[in-house]
Amino acid sequence: MSLRIPYETVLETVKQALMNSGLTEEKAQICAEIHTQSNADGVESHGLNRVPRFVDYVQKGFINPKGEPELVGGKGAVENYDGHLGIGITNALFCADRAMALAKEHGIGCVALKNSTHWMRGGTYAWKMAEAGFMGISWINTESCMPLWGSDEPGVGNNPFCIAIPREDGPIVLDMAMSQYAYGKLGVYRLAGKKLPFPGGFDKEGNLTDDPGAIEESRRILPTGYWKGSGMAIALDLAAALMANGNSGLDMDEAGNGSCTGCCQIFIAYDPYLFGSKEEIQGMLNRRVAAADASHPAKEGDVITCPGERTRATRERSKKEGVQVDETIWQQVVAISKGDLNTKDIASK
Repeated sequence: MSLRIPYETVLETVKQALMNSGLTEEKAQICAEIHTQSNADGVESHGLNRVPRFVDYVQKGFINPKGEPELVGGKGAVENYDGHLGIGITNALFCADRAMALAKEHGIGCVALKNSTHWMRGGTYAWKMAEAGFMGISWINTESCMPLWGSDEPGVGNNPFCIAIPREDGPIVLDMAMSQYAYGKLGVYRLAGKKLPFPGGFDKEGNLTDDPGAIEESRRILPTGYWKGSGMAIALDLAAALMANGNSGLDMDEAGNGSCTGCCQIFIAYDPYLFGSKEEIQGMLNRRVAAADASHPAKEGDVITCPGERTRATRERSKKEGVQVDETIWQQVVAISKGDLNTKDIASK
């Protein structure tokens, strides 16, 4: 069952929960803002749903609340950092900022981060770069949670990839896992007692299904585009580990320290006006988006939009009517905010 809770109430409750888990007030504030914003934008799977698991990982020592990014090396427009298993959100925000600083100087900036933890909603950092006027590209590698095409067991991460276009009339932001549905999204549908809109994986008998619980149980999520998503996932894994000189998905599998613990992340910022004026670039973007949005819908009454265009409307509704949260997850977060750190995370990846 879903509830709508006032934005500030959600923010303060999450902040207190994170402070109770050992975060400083400053870091708890930053993380609470990101978690709350994710829910407000309609991304529950990587907003509040992740808070109980985050607290659990801090307690287990998988996440070091005191860990900070440390510069390992740099050359021109590229820098490499060790995240020291610090908080994924604060590590990633730091690296996105560094990528933009490098792009201001060089036209393009690339930061490779190793030994970090789950960054929660990957789109957060692409949105940040686009709203600052840069094209942003980022991705992460994860432990194996998806079968390679043709396999019946997890052999690769679903390695989310994000790209954001800095359109002044509204950024176009793609934030996608290499699986048809991320585990977090499966959890959202399961908790709501709903089937998936489209088949998202296989059950234990190998049947394609829209039952999120059956897919979670089998761990056979469906790669996006079948063999194409599978191939893209392994390529992103290798590229991230190569660029950051850090862990591959196999290294994380062997360590067995939970979702994304010890992962690599890449952040690229690009100055969109290196080879064209703002007027001509923005004009091109607006014409292209308008043409795409004018596409004839397959079903009468449907509205065609580019990725990210509906996010701002969802955000505004959340600010006015309250942030949508799952009742069970909300009860867990409230319990943690009151000092009950034994609350178990029932939300899926």
